[in-house]
Amino acid sequence: MALASVVIATHNRASLLGECLAALGRQTEAAGFEVVVVDNGSIDNTPAVIAAAGERIRGLTVADPNRAKARNAGIMAARGSIIIFCDDDTVAPPAFVAEHLRAHKNVGPAVVSGPIINVTDPATKLAPSARHYSRAFFCTCNVSVPKADLIAAGLFDERYDLYGWEDTDLGIRLRERGLRRIFAWPAYLYHIKPPGSTTLEHRRTLAREKGTMAARFVRKAPRWPVRLATGAYAANFARAALVHAPPLRAVYERVVTLAPAGSLASALAVEALVDAAYVDALQEALRSREP
Repeated sequence: MALASVVIATHNRASLLGECLAALGRQTEAAGFEVVVVDNGSIDNTPAVIAAAGERIRGLTVADPNRAKARNAGIMAARGSIIIFCDDDTVAPPAFVAEHLRAHKNVGPAVVSGPIINVTDPATKLAPSARHYSRAFFCTCNVSVPKADLIAAGLFDERYDLYGWEDTDLGIRLRERGLRRIFAWPAYLYHIKPPGSTTLEHRRTLAREKGTMAARFVRKAPRWPVRLATGAYAANFARAALVHAPPLRAVYERVVTLAPAGSLASALAVEALVDAAYVDALQEALRSREP
């Protein structure tokens, strides 16, 4: 059995996936891991990229676009005792897998996270610093955990069928099982964010999906930590009613249109519109009769 299985869910990101898999092929942990790539309903040339990636890479297909379902399929197909999650738009340094395995050695059941360094180009190589620390207990961009504990915790909840919160939900269940969290500074990777790759409309779409899933999370676990994390509480809704009032939204839209791209004014207006999309979707979903 492999010591570790790197599980990646991918959807229509063939160009980024190729670099991700190439980096995993250059790992120093040569004999101790495999890579399981789950093609989650791609219609680009993702299958060809997976097929050309080498013997270490195993490809699966989950046609229904559902990241929770795709990752669950990857977990169950994995041969490793440690599951390492990363995204298809990441590039891992050569010691990435080895450092995750090192962090798990002799510590008992644990969730191991590493720094996520956002860069605009795969050629950029920054060292992790204090600003790359994260308090997130379980973020699937860069995290590892024993396969047995994932299964015992119930895997990802596949009812999170849009963007957001499925990893936080599973993290709560892992924490409740008594798993400790380790932040391993040497287990870092690069998260590729090319300039202009994410439009305002794309961000608003993801925000609406995340708001809808936040309501699902609150219904499942109506506790204060979940309400605070998702923003599903009265003070936040009151704040949103003020800063997202229709006249102000019109101002934000105008600023985005007229201000220079990349300016502080444009950035603040974009963040306000994305936040508005999230809160609108959250409140609408909370008012619905969804179980």
